[in-house]
Amino acid sequence: MASPATTAALRPLDAMDTEVSGPAEIAGVVAAHLQLLGARADRSLGEVGDGRTTVSGRDVDSVSATVNWGAPESGLVDEATVQAATGVMAVHGRRTGLPAGLAADYAATATGVLAVQGLLAGLVGQSRGAAVGHVEASADRAGLLAVSQYLAAAGADEGEAAELAPGGPPFTSAEGVLFELETLDPSAWAAFWRTLETPADAIRAGWRPFQFRYATACAPFPPVLHEVTRGRSLAAIRRAADLSGAEVCVLRTLAERHAEADGAAPWSFRPTGGTGPRRPVSTREPAGPKAVGGPLTGLTVLEAGRRIQAPLAAHLLGMLGAEVIRIEPPGGDPLRGMPPTSSGISARWLALNRGKKAVEMDIKAAADRRRLTEMAADADVFLHNWAPGKAAELGLDAEDLARANPALVYAYTGGWADRIDDAPMGTDFMVQARTGVGEAVRPEGEPPAPSLMTLLDVLGGLHGAEAVLAGLLLRERTGRGVRVDSSLLGAADTLTAPALARIGRGENPRRPSGFRRPLPTADGWIAPADRDARAAAAHDLTALPTSEALALLHAHGLAATTVTTDLSDLHHDPRFAGAVHRDAHGAPAVPAPWSLT
Repeated sequence: MASPATTAALRPLDAMDTEVSGPAEIAGVVAAHLQLLGARADRSLGEVGDGRTTVSGRDVDSVSATVNWGAPESGLVDEATVQAATGVMAVHGRRTGLPAGLAADYAATATGVLAVQGLLAGLVGQSRGAAVGHVEASADRAGLLAVSQYLAAAGADEGEAAELAPGGPPFTSAEGVLFELETLDPSAWAAFWRTLETPADAIRAGWRPFQFRYATACAPFPPVLHEVTRGRSLAAIRRAADLSGAEVCVLRTLAERHAEADGAAPWSFRPTGGTGPRRPVSTREPAGPKAVGGPLTGLTVLEAGRRIQAPLAAHLLGMLGAEVIRIEPPGGDPLRGMPPTSSGISARWLALNRGKKAVEMDIKAAADRRRLTEMAADADVFLHNWAPGKAAELGLDAEDLARANPALVYAYTGGWADRIDDAPMGTDFMVQARTGVGEAVRPEGEPPAPSLMTLLDVLGGLHGAEAVLAGLLLRERTGRGVRVDSSLLGAADTLTAPALARIGRGENPRRPSGFRRPLPTADGWIAPADRDARAAAAHDLTALPTSEALALLHAHGLAATTVTTDLSDLHHDPRFAGAVHRDAHGAPAVPAPWSLT
């Protein structure tokens, strides 16, 4: 295992005391991240009043945050009910064709990270003269954010480009070893399967669902592909990958991840070169009329992102008021046309990029690299998720841009953060496979399998925004630029932290058989709250309409909610009080995951 890069001990909250209390699923994430950022966090876990988590700062600059599961009277009272209502169960279940709960506390984890984001944004805003004293976040909005791409596609003008049907990785070798396969190159895909003597028609039919699995959360490719790998040894499969340029990653267990875990924080901060900021970064003057746009109003973020992780991080910064300028290749981002579309623009692309400006440039050309450097000289943040080493190769690494702007916050969102030896390609499903997430998201009795919902890309984007906000706060307090790094590996460690802690206590890291399994009704599904699941399962609801089944459980004092199976229904779902709306292109859009006052 590679050692974490040695960095200066920069922690933006070193002077801050905090109090954290509330349900452990959310408060644990908040407390852990605040402590890693340098705060002294007094932590008291357990239900508080209406189940809210409260974080209060006791500092010259102070901001508080209140987090809840959902709106009052919505029936969303815990992780299970939030996953059910927001469509997380529906998307995660697409691989099998039935809604399924994530055994890991995904919505709570995302909510905890969002709460820390809000606190950091509030402190950045205060340091710039904005009056921000309180943050509110909720798990239901975190869940909606997590499914925002799938929701946008469900409400688009046209149908999906790939079939929504059960199926997908992982694959199994002749020895029974589960593994993930990854390649972004159709020729490598074809070469891998040809080496294994796969029928040509199956190779052709399999590529499109495999390619689109990031977008659809399923991959209904021909069953013969699974049959081929089950007839080949793992050694033969590895040879085929080596010869073709594809990559294979055997699914690791949580116990294996626990044994190698290095205890590193999910992000790192390092001061960049230069003797001081190009311009003052902390004026303490009133922010002025534009401050109504959010605590980052007046700041500029340059984003050179692809797929989900970096674009989502920049999208969140834009929600907080920053002006976001995307750096796109000549002709524009090809994903703009990815179906399904709304008003001719990819609905999924809009979910991550609406409201951003765009500048086209060829970063391989020296003139455009100079142009990008000039833009960075007037920016506050440069954010990218290029392949490892590409920025340095182009002369666009942190130290390069710091010469033009010593006050720049340079942010990299990657896959592995150089913490794993012989790491495979740093994509969502490969990181899930390598870190034991495939075990964490499925209960006992189910084979480990990474979720085809892009769990880590989304959570990695949240970590990226969190890291940028911490970097901005460091800049405000030190007057210097900073490089911030975050990764999908860090996101995986945050998500699996409770399971890894159970291993440390000598307990089974996986949840019991049947955990968060929705209950069928005559016309739909119901998800009971975790604490009431056993009692709810004792009732036969299969002959009752969903509304009557829900009323029956409520009459017995059991908390439960209906499972959203069609994401287009979220537009008018009373549990979210009209939160889902349509943007200027007619694409479904979810609200900001927090409010700051």
